Amino acid sequence: MKHILLTNDDGFDAIGLKALIDALSPIAKLTVVAPAKNKSACGHSLTLDRPLRMVSVDDDYYKVDDGTPTDCVFISLNNLFKDGYKPDLVISGINVGANMGEDITYSGTAAAAMEATLQGVPAIAISQVCINKCENVTSEKDFALAKKAIVTITKKIFKEEFPLGNRRFLNINIPPIKEDECKGFKITKAGYRVYGNDTHRHLNPRGEEFYWIGLHPLIWEKSEKLDCDFEAIKGNFISISPIMLDMTSYDDITNLNDWIKE
Repeated sequence: MKHILLTNDDGFDAIGLKALIDALSPIAKLTVVAPAKNKSACGHSLTLDRPLRMVSVDDDYYKVDDGTPTDCVFISLNNLFKDGYKPDLVISGINVGANMGEDITYSGTAAAAMEATLQGVPAIAISQVCINKCENVTSEKDFALAKKAIVTITKKIFKEEFPLGNRRFLNINIPPIKEDECKGFKITKAGYRVYGNDTHRHLNPRGEEFYWIGLHPLIWEKSEKLDCDFEAIKGNFISISPIMLDMTSYDDITNLNDWIKE
């Protein structure tokens, strides 16, 4: 039986992670390693300033105290999997909330998939797009379409092969619709999100300032061919974007060479 390592940036007891376990347990052996608490938007951060404890929650189920999703993948691949053995796949999610466009750089969900690819393991990040700041996702049953999608993709990978090369992962976003409203899968590029300033300044009882960073609405720059992740979700498609970790701007290398010589 194939072996999958699961994680999530919403925490070890997140409903999205439980939905993922429910969906995949019939088709693979699962090992779950996730942060002890919510680590949303922590990016690809690795904890280097303090020791981390991996605590057993159940059989093949662990939480990492104050760890990030990257920590979870790094620690588990190098300690739970030994002697050259690695899982067949790492899946991060199901995240409550979209991870599209430049939000991928903030995402702890995507970061776990990034870390897996650095460790040489194929990886998927999957997120459930929400309406009204995720108020529509309240239980595992709200992930029906996401569960169906991840089972379909996972079975295809196991039957054939992972479709991407080294240092690349699949970033999947699920539209906030019912199963019968979905128009299928659409391969997309990461779009360009438009960011606002949703920062709230407050004073505590001692008169000291503090700030809350809020959630920005999903606004994006319209893509010319309507082929980005945002457009796919708007059109009721499941978005699948191939993401690479090489962030070099190759188009600018020649220009920079000319520029530096002037």
